[in-house]
Amino acid sequence: MERGTFLILSIAGVFGAILHAAAWSVNNFLMTGPKAYLTYSSSVAAGAHSGMEECKFQFGWERWNCPESALQLSTHNRLRSATRETSFVHAISSAGVMYTLTRNCSMGDFESCGCDDSRNGRVGGRGWVWGGCSDNVEFGERISKLFVDALETGHDTRALINLHNNEVGRLAVKATMKRTCKCHGVSGSCSIQTCWLQLAEFREIGNYLKIKYDQAHKLEMDKRRMRAGNSADSRGATAETFHHVHATELVFLEDSPDYCTRNASLGHHGTEGRECLQTGKNLSQWERRSCRRLCTECGLRVEERRTEVVASCNCKFHWCCTVRCEQCRQLVAKHFCTRRDTAAPNHVKQRNKGHKR
Repeated sequence: MERGTFLILSIAGVFGAILHAAAWSVNNFLMTGPKAYLTYSSSVAAGAHSGMEECKFQFGWERWNCPESALQLSTHNRLRSATRETSFVHAISSAGVMYTLTRNCSMGDFESCGCDDSRNGRVGGRGWVWGGCSDNVEFGERISKLFVDALETGHDTRALINLHNNEVGRLAVKATMKRTCKCHGVSGSCSIQTCWLQLAEFREIGNYLKIKYDQAHKLEMDKRRMRAGNSADSRGATAETFHHVHATELVFLEDSPDYCTRNASLGHHGTEGRECLQTGKNLSQWERRSCRRLCTECGLRVEERRTEVVASCNCKFHWCCTVRCEQCRQLVAKHFCTRRDTAAPNHVKQRNKGHKR
């Protein structure tokens, strides 16, 4: 059907009960057209939400930590930016929508969708053939495009960049799929295997796109030709620039602002008051350096605060069939970024006296 048949309206706000609990300002996707397509709207919103939750995880210990306004600011026509960060927002939210639609299809939530058996019966490699029930990513890709890409109604460079980064997210879902196999043969000899494709864990897609974010390419546009607005000359300059961009590469147009300081108009909260990590088990080097990155390099100091945490402990199994636990209290040290002119307790001052930048 024509693209116009499925006109998608984007209304900034909270998506009902699904997203209200998380207080996310995620777009509410509503659509006019055949009622059959309204079936997908809740999956689309849930997918966008899961994408933004993954964004929060990936940037949890960075100066820009994927605030609640990130998706709204990247899609609202008057507030749109085209930074490295918004390129990731578009990719991960697009991937989340496609992923959720594909997964829900495999779970039998949609009458119009089933397994992808297009390869079944073909020889895939030595000792194995395609079979089983592969996740139908083609379905997820097609429906996600109808919803997500339709948010870009303009024809300017930013719209093209957003559409490109949306596609990067969808390609990431495909690139991370896993082949799963089942053995066949006499007495489990596994002389032949039947294999199918399954979605990876969404965390793997987030990790994949985080690498793409680190390697993102800044587009250098011909400013003189771009001043022509939406003319053929402007579109020609944009087309020439995108000609050299790989399909799986995230792109951005503007340098990132200073995320150390608060900027309410851009939705940046700054790093003052943020928690950082210094001690703990199994911390990565990146996490161990978070206090330097968030605090000292932003002109703030590290303040240690001890808070009491209540947790279950000394749990015992009682026949039959209950588990009883005690409630234990312990002091836990946490670290936060505070202004240097803020009065600090004595133990904090002594600790920070020898703190290295």
